[in-house]
Amino acid sequence: MPSDTRDKLLAHAEILVRTRGYAGFSYADLAEAIGIRKASIHHHFPTKEDLGVALVEAYGRRYDRALAEIERASADGLKRVEAYAALYLHGVTEEQGCLVAAMATELGILPEPMRRGVAEFFERHIAWLTRVLAEARANGTVRKDVTPAHHARMIVAALEGALLMERLLGGAAGFRDTLSALRKSLRQTPPSPLPSGRTRTAPTQARRRERARS
Repeated sequence: MPSDTRDKLLAHAEILVRTRGYAGFSYADLAEAIGIRKASIHHHFPTKEDLGVALVEAYGRRYDRALAEIERASADGLKRVEAYAALYLHGVTEEQGCLVAAMATELGILPEPMRRGVAEFFERHIAWLTRVLAEARANGTVRKDVTPAHHARMIVAALEGALLMERLLGGAAGFRDTLSALRKSLRQTPPSPLPSGRTRTAPTQARRRERARS
């Protein structure tokens, strides 16, 4: 049996889950897509649960590599978040949902090992974004009032929701609108310009003058 059969099975099964859902395909569908017998699938994945667990693990490893590359590419927190969002944009253009989000919508029927794998995927991403935002707040590339843990959850929720919704509504353009709103919510706002001839007064000096007048 060719050594790449397992990889082909995972690749085609991922497409089926992202387009039909976990419950929406069978080993017969997968066998037809690749052109092999169902017995060959069972050789690699004795049960559909085994296949599902392997899918989540492979998907997670692929994202882990992408997140590491994003960190290497820039120390700018806003650019890191934008690069992270670009990973979702690919799903919009390919008209495919996020694998783990598709599975999460079927949580009630998922075997426990798959449920854990889906939860761990989201937990890792929230933890990564929390750290990225904390570093970005420290180096001044996002607003100082950003709360890393809260904003990390908001970013994941917004991107997953936009991926789901914009496949139906606005497509890539609609997704970019969501990304633009996210960017604005994180961007460090420069101080507003003062009228010509005026200088900015430190708060302590202003308070001293106010007390002197009272």
